[in-house]
Amino acid sequence: MTLNVAWTAQDVVNATHGHSLHEQTWIAHDVTIDSRSTKAGDLFVALKGPLHDGHDYVAKAFEAGCSAAIVSRQPSQVSQASPLLFVNDSFVALESLGQAGRQRAKGRILAVTGSVGKTSSKEMLRIMLRAMGRTYANEGSLNNHWGVPLSLSRLPSEAEYGIFEIGMNHAGELGPLSRMVKPHIAMITSIEAVHLEFFPNLESIADAKAEIFQGIQPDGSVILNHDNAYYSRLAASAKDHGIKRILSFGQAGKNDARLLAFTPTAEGCSVQADIQGQIVNYQLGAFGQHQAINSLGTLLAAHTAGGDIHVCANALAHYHPPQGRGGIHVIKRLHDSFIVIDESYNASPAALRAAIHVLAQTQPSLPTGRRLMVLGDMKELGDSSAALHANLAQDLVDHKIDIVYCCGPMMSHLFEALPPSHRGAYSLDSAHLVSSVVDNIKGGDVVTIKGSHSMNMNVIVNALKALSAPLY
Repeated sequence: MTLNVAWTAQDVVNATHGHSLHEQTWIAHDVTIDSRSTKAGDLFVALKGPLHDGHDYVAKAFEAGCSAAIVSRQPSQVSQASPLLFVNDSFVALESLGQAGRQRAKGRILAVTGSVGKTSSKEMLRIMLRAMGRTYANEGSLNNHWGVPLSLSRLPSEAEYGIFEIGMNHAGELGPLSRMVKPHIAMITSIEAVHLEFFPNLESIADAKAEIFQGIQPDGSVILNHDNAYYSRLAASAKDHGIKRILSFGQAGKNDARLLAFTPTAEGCSVQADIQGQIVNYQLGAFGQHQAINSLGTLLAAHTAGGDIHVCANALAHYHPPQGRGGIHVIKRLHDSFIVIDESYNASPAALRAAIHVLAQTQPSLPTGRRLMVLGDMKELGDSSAALHANLAQDLVDHKIDIVYCCGPMMSHLFEALPPSHRGAYSLDSAHLVSSVVDNIKGGDVVTIKGSHSMNMNVIVNALKALSAPLY
């Protein structure tokens, strides 16, 4: 089902209070800030960042066929006769365009935040609600101060459901974004040790995530993870914000969405759940009990938005993790094969422990097959970083992970804490670890690759995938 975005020149002028040198009659069918992905009919917004200035790429955007560009000055190599809309500040203009996009929206708006599982939960919601009607969700992880207004500007007015992931690194960031999104339903996946470099403790992280309550619409709903240690703190904050409908998910009997049974399968897992008194059985195309728990929260959110619980549950069989977030790759060589679990997009202590648990439940394809992990630094953990890395050693031993490869300054603490029999190889960066991993992978092995995004763990994933035998 194709949804159309349509911004007329007058719409954009009204939203941004911009002005043109000539009369404008264009129509834009999408909004972009990246000239590399600009398509014919797009509206290009020239943002000035710390490293690049979008005004330097306006000419390239017009070459790609953009309908118009929002600028704060005359770009070089662009004719004054071009459809340019001048504003005082192009970032403020993008925010205004996003607010206008939200104002004209007619559907139910859902927002997702949390320390881990935001993007996965957003994608589960996209699949479920798309089975119910016209649905829009932000692309990738466009969840920050420019990603949220950009996504709102792309929200088709005819969408029956709009889903927005909202992230933050510091206190005070999430509240303004929530007030911009104005969700009818907000879900917080979990509170974990992420971004500790910028927070004194986990309580302050919970309070920062609770800023999502600032934008909740009157009579809106909040979906919270009851298994998380900060549930009561978040629920109390929601009440302080005047939110009356607080729903919970987890394993306990008192939850609105409760996990009844979880069984790993070759394609992901089989789940039985009680969603507000309705028993549902469904397949989830993702591995790990943590994914099953998150699916409860998303099912509860979808049901709260008006979705049929059985239609939504059945749709989850078509969910597969986004790139770098748990996807499975069977690498077939000439005489054997092995499995790669790609968790390379990001890492935190809680997410890494979940990945260890998933790997422990994954059966090697041969009796001689081993369970291996290739781990890169977990970033933004502050003064506790060394200890949080080293403390994972016992989890790896307890879950019988055979060999561990590590890279990054902080992962040296984990590598040293491991028993010698569990140590594979160590390097300061992922690029220098590639050959050690590639040379030692054996048929029947299962290997999980995980690390913070800046560690570029995907280079190891790509090197292992390149071992596939060519097809003739």
